[in-house]
Parts: sequence; structure tokens; C-alpha cells
Amino acid sequence: MTSMTGDSAPLPELTAREVCQALREVTFGRRTISKVGGHSWDEVYACHFIVDVEGWHVTLHNDCDTLDYCEKALCPDGRRWAFDPGDRYGTDPVALLSTWEHQTLERMLNAL
Repeated sequence: MTSMTGDSAPLPELTAREVCQALREVTFGRRTISKVGGHSWDEVYACHFIVDVEGWHVTLHNDCDTLDYCEKALCPDGRRWAFDPGDRYGTDPVALLSTWEHQTLERMLNAL
């Protein structure tokens, strides 16, 4: 992948911590979140749910109305992050959220 500036230097990979920070900023009201698509959080129930966080597209997994994990993310500069089940604990952006942040984000998703 090349950078948006036109040079051929590859962009560094998006990290779980960067995705977590974008989600964390939503919980503190520093960024806005909106759903992508026509279904609400409770309508997808046990499936992937895509949100937009000011240009970031984040795919979250809804497990029976519970925020389970982040499947993938794409930030505005084109870098990507994707869940790998072989990764060790703590590499999922949702797992990096505090309990309060996780619960707050889950409530916000329910309200979308």
C-alpha cells in the first residue's frame, strides 16, 4: 500500500491500540459515532455491525446484544487492522477498553 501523499513508501500497519483510542474517544464524547447501513444494533443481534467514527470504518461483533470484539478497522489514511484469532489476548481493540469504556460504548451502540 502506498501513502496518500503519492510516494511509494508503505504506510505502517494500523495497530489495535490506535483503533482502541478511536473507540475510547467516542466514549468520552471527543468523536462522534454513527452506524453504517440500515440496521440497528439490536436488529443485527448476533452479527457484524459497522460504525463510522469520523471517517474510521470499524466493524464490531454483536454477540446477542453484547459488544464482543472488533473484526476490522479502516482509518481515513487507508491503513487497516484486522482481527486474527491466533493473536494473543489484548490485541483486540475492544479488549483494550476499560470496563467502563466497554459498557459506555455498548450503550452508545444500542442507541444507534
